[in-house]
Amino acid sequence: MILMPSQQMKFSSQVPEKQTSTDVLHLSKNCIKRLQEISSGSKFLRVQVEGGGCSGFQYKFDLDDQLNDDDRIFEEDGAKVVVDVESLEYIKGSTIDFHQELIRSAFQVVSNPKAEQGCSCGASFSVKL
Repeated sequence: MILMPSQQMKFSSQVPEKQTSTDVLHLSKNCIKRLQEISSGSKFLRVQVEGGGCSGFQYKFDLDDQLNDDDRIFEEDGAKVVVDVESLEYIKGSTIDFHQELIRSAFQVVSNPKAEQGCSCGASFSVKL
């Protein structure tokens, strides 16, 4: 499912950035289901990209309830994912999934068109140049 970020109302003279069709993030059915199970009405999944990991950049997932001015919101069936604009540049077109195994359960960024390669655990990646 393709989701466009929603714009928040801003009560200032600042004009919000124009959204384009490339500012998309996909949420898998497993991601939506898990977020419905674990998040309350005010909580959402925050996805960030940070320097680090074995491939240069790493994904960070947290439950949060505070929005920042540079956040973009992706929402489907009550499941809400928030990404800051800087991190969004590294994951545009990706899918956020929830993967469950016997030894590990975690949110993951999959099918990232901006990633050249990643580590075997899926937590870090290098950027296509």
